[in-house]
Amino acid sequence: MRTFELPASVGATTADRVLGRQLVRTWEDDGIFQVAATAEQARITGEAIAESRRFFARSLPEKTKFVSDLTYSGYIASGEEMTAGEADFSEIFTVCPDIPLTDPRVTGGWPCHGPVPWPDEDYRTAMTAHLREVGDIGEKLLQLVALGLGVEIDRLTRLTREGWHHMRVLRFPARSATTERGIGAHTDYGLLVIAAQDDVGGLFVRPPVPGELRNRNWLPEESTAGMYQDDEPWHYVEPEPGVFTVFPGDILQFLTGGRLLSTPHKVRLATRERYTLAYFHEPSFGTTVRPLAGGAEAIHYGTHFTNMFTRCYPDRVTTRRIEREGRLAVLDRIRNPSL
Repeated sequence: MRTFELPASVGATTADRVLGRQLVRTWEDDGIFQVAATAEQARITGEAIAESRRFFARSLPEKTKFVSDLTYSGYIASGEEMTAGEADFSEIFTVCPDIPLTDPRVTGGWPCHGPVPWPDEDYRTAMTAHLREVGDIGEKLLQLVALGLGVEIDRLTRLTREGWHHMRVLRFPARSATTERGIGAHTDYGLLVIAAQDDVGGLFVRPPVPGELRNRNWLPEESTAGMYQDDEPWHYVEPEPGVFTVFPGDILQFLTGGRLLSTPHKVRLATRERYTLAYFHEPSFGTTVRPLAGGAEAIHYGTHFTNMFTRCYPDRVTTRRIEREGRLAVLDRIRNPSL
């Protein structure tokens, strides 16, 4: 797998344009690349993984206290998440934007908005530090990818101002005699995925295959869940110290008209437990995304995010409150302020 070092800042220099084209070409060929972490980024990531181990070592009754009915932030028990109708065996703590109860979006009933139910201050500190580092990487990558695609340097980062950046902190148990399934084959619904994994390993990705159909996961009738689960090729992502793995999500496939495909991936359980920090660098909640080449088709990101989470967690207290209070109607007003 190719590993790239990012510059301290990105401009429109010849070197930046060359690097941008290399990133795009690598995604077209492999569906994934790695970014070298600085020493400080590696330290901060290590602290976030250590805090994850500490949190997930708590008892199940303790962990289930950290759930919100306002936001999809918080604890997700093993087996609660499904892929293609089959339970996944990861435990998750999701960190969405931490929005106080006094914020007008929360008091106004916006779906998915609210405070993160942090287990303690040490956990909050470690996760927000990691989020800052990978957020900086995300902005640089989007600038470089824009140059590599031949559009204005800020064409993609315009979408991510006040982005709905979030992260899934995952613990995978050791495999058992009955299952080695961690997470089934899927693509991620957002713009850009930046993941850090520990030394255990278990991630597999499916590279672009010439002529192969790739569903448009943002459409209800074209889910990618379970797609090509047992069909070769799948490439094992060897865990390496001091790197982040980076691949496109559904929004980047939509933006580029399929030139950059959202990368299918899955996780198999290993002989010991495994930890991953999966960060999603996203458009802002209220942004409407349109293809770079133009056209009438559009995705309202906040609606897309809400639809993906309500589909994934139909029985979660957050989903039930959204449905009970008619919060999906608020999305209509966000999309059409004149209503």
